[in-house]
Amino acid sequence: MRLHPKEDMFKQVIVVRKDLKLSKGKLAVQVAHASIDAYKKTDKKVRESWESEGAKKVVVAVDDLKQLLDVKKRCHEQGLSCSLISDAGRTELPPGTTTVLGIGPCKESEVDKITGKLKML
Repeated sequence: MRLHPKEDMFKQVIVVRKDLKLSKGKLAVQVAHASIDAYKKTDKKVRESWESEGAKKVVVAVDDLKQLLDVKKRCHEQGLSCSLISDAGRTELPPGTTTVLGIGPCKESEVDKITGKLKML
């Protein structure tokens, strides 16, 4: 049973680039970086609410860097906290390659306006 209507629930969304074709391990690490960094940038009260609700997270995909940057721009326009992750370049990618975007946690209804139509990874 939900304690709050959906619009009061919080979630974190991680957006990944499909065009990079990262190994599973590399992808997992990039998603983890985005999750932690976006979490740190979020208001403490929001973090606490999100954690008390079970810390919902989803991972979705975009085709390329252009789409990833468009999502980031839309997040900024809506006032959502987010974190763009660039790789250090020690393994699979050239240094500075932008890989993923972490968003929130934030209200599910707000982030879904931006990422709701993206396909789950």
